[in-house]
Amino acid sequence: MKYIRFRNRDQEVKYGFIDGEKVRLLNKAFLDLESQPTDKWLSLDEVTLLAPVEPSKVVCVGLNYVKHIQEMEHSLPEDPVIFLKPPTCIIGPNTNIIYPRVSQRVDYEAELAVIIGSTIKDVSEDEAAKAIFGYTCANDVTARDLQKKDGQWTRAKSFDTFCPIGPWIVTDIDPSQLDIQLLLNGEIKQSSSTQYFISSVPKLVSFISQVMTLLPGDVVLTGTPEGIGPMQAGDEVIVKIQNIGELRNTLK
Repeated sequence: MKYIRFRNRDQEVKYGFIDGEKVRLLNKAFLDLESQPTDKWLSLDEVTLLAPVEPSKVVCVGLNYVKHIQEMEHSLPEDPVIFLKPPTCIIGPNTNIIYPRVSQRVDYEAELAVIIGSTIKDVSEDEAAKAIFGYTCANDVTARDLQKKDGQWTRAKSFDTFCPIGPWIVTDIDPSQLDIQLLLNGEIKQSSSTQYFISSVPKLVSFISQVMTLLPGDVVLTGTPEGIGPMQAGDEVIVKIQNIGELRNTLK
């Protein structure tokens, strides 16, 4: 199932799921326990897709692919390396990423995003897997020069618009063997598979839950593969993940 959050022609924010070339509306947000399909339908060209969730937090995993660790000249971490991006980073598909005036290098990072479906804390890997609602595409945009300058990642990762996600949330897929690519102006820059994760999705979610409570709608970014690089103003960047789709944004 492909769940979406969107704006209709009356500029109202609604929720639904895609069925063929149509959108069936829900009476409430899809993460609401009382959410039910209605008898209302729209065509896809009548909606503007938004970021599919409004999370309380975005929890990111760094260094989850061996080849990316090598290109960044880091050591293999003993535990997953986690950091946060604020909710104000979130934008949806076909929305501009804004180039900060204080940075001279802004990089793309294609990632599989996990959407949490229920409140969890201190859960096992099996329990973590059951708490996942679905998956979407993400771009962990990074001001690389500021990351190197600061020696930590908060400023470099936290600018407004630095976390595009979407275009929808796909449920009932296996996240362990998905091809993932990033295209910059049509040229493939990153190409890998989630089969090369150092830590699996259930392990990551379980690990994070030992640190903080995860809430419905929270986003977990699972790390980027090798091939990161800079973007320039005017570039179109596409994150493409097997069985999910394509997330398109432009750097302005």
